[in-house]
Amino acid sequence: MNQNDFNEAAWFCVRTQTKREHIAAERLREMEGIEVFCPRLRYRKATRRGTVWWLEPLFPGYLLAKFNLLELERAVTYCQGVRGLVRFGPEIPAVPDAFVETLRSEIRSRTTPDNEIMTLVPSVQCGDEVEVASGPLAGMRGVVVAIAPAAERVKILMDFLGQPQAIDMDLFSILLPRRPIP
Repeated sequence: MNQNDFNEAAWFCVRTQTKREHIAAERLREMEGIEVFCPRLRYRKATRRGTVWWLEPLFPGYLLAKFNLLELERAVTYCQGVRGLVRFGPEIPAVPDAFVETLRSEIRSRTTPDNEIMTLVPSVQCGDEVEVASGPLAGMRGVVVAIAPAAERVKILMDFLGQPQAIDMDLFSILLPRRPIP
């Protein structure tokens, strides 16, 4: 950044304390002259207690904040939940506005307006080869033959006891196939 650029607000990458991104974001939002972007992912995950919702930051340990570096660097650096600004030696690089706007529009297209929480939904199709992740059949592979999305269940055809069997399973107890992101 040029010296003249320091007088204008720009986006910067802020390092946060571990698992405190949401706290840092809220404290920074309370400060005047700071705009914060801290996208998070919401998804369901199978655990020993059953299926639970998880909420995690898109960028663990970081968030983006737009502010005037000369005026607010110290306030941002010492804000609750913040560890500091991302630096390369003495340089504090600005994040390009175009990058932030592209990321924001992509997040907005997958959430409700002004919401930074993107809900991920498992994607499985008939014919997908999957592996059972938990339970007595853990490690066994099969092919998805039916899907009941409302009940979050799938029917998997697998070789069991020497012959093919269609087994009804919880969608969150299988490992889904990897697909390219559209």
